[in-house]
Amino acid sequence: MPSPRVALSTSSVYPERVRDAFRVASDLGYDAVEVMVYTDPVSQDAAAINDLVQQHQLPVVSIHAPTLLLTQRVMHSAPWPKIDMSLDLARAVGCDTVVVHPPFRWQRVYAREFVDGVATREHDSGITIAVENMYPWRAGERLVQAYLPHWDPVGQPYDNVTLDLSHAATAREDSLEMARALGSRLHHVHLTDGLGSALDEHLVPGRGSQPVAPLLQHLAGTGFAGSVVVEVSTRKVSAHQRREDLAESLAFARRHLAPAAVLDGGA
Repeated sequence: MPSPRVALSTSSVYPERVRDAFRVASDLGYDAVEVMVYTDPVSQDAAAINDLVQQHQLPVVSIHAPTLLLTQRVMHSAPWPKIDMSLDLARAVGCDTVVVHPPFRWQRVYAREFVDGVATREHDSGITIAVENMYPWRAGERLVQAYLPHWDPVGQPYDNVTLDLSHAATAREDSLEMARALGSRLHHVHLTDGLGSALDEHLVPGRGSQPVAPLLQHLAGTGFAGSVVVEVSTRKVSAHQRREDLAESLAFARRHLAPAAVLDGGA
């Protein structure tokens, strides 16, 4: 069976822009791109994105809706219009997946509507909405439930889930166990790593404490048909080191998604 495709999230080149992400993905040999919608106007412009798709011959596999804390006023100030506009953008650029975060606890009306609203929009649009795992916020030793209905999607009735390995590390969860528990509901993976600190580190895969290689081997061995998207933080490094980190991430993914890695346990 073919290996899952490996895409680059445009957030992995931040503070560089969407155009830079496509160029880097093409230069390094990624299979596709995930577009994180944020303040870069190109990230919200279907025509501009389609021009980049044609220029670099790289498809967009997913749109990441602007549901982060820092993108609360991107696209729209209200949550459901953000989701609807992200679905429209996905349709316009020819992709079938939108990644969303669960509501913040202060978005109580949105949170009450979230599970049913996601299911209805998936059904009506024909586009998968993959809800991402998050993590409790920490205040010293105290854990704060910042997301509703919960930061952990495993116990929630979502049909499709995005598994982010840095978020799993911050939550001090085992991403391989989460993947096994999700089973066929696991639709999308944000490939990264973390050391379990209170910070959402988004390390290069293999530099943290998550079982990243076994997870990739699990995906390959179980016929995972979704996308593996490299989403690492490079904002504090030089342009040269950014390319090195993203090349290393791609090589790591390809190595552990290959059939031989499944057979020999990734040795």
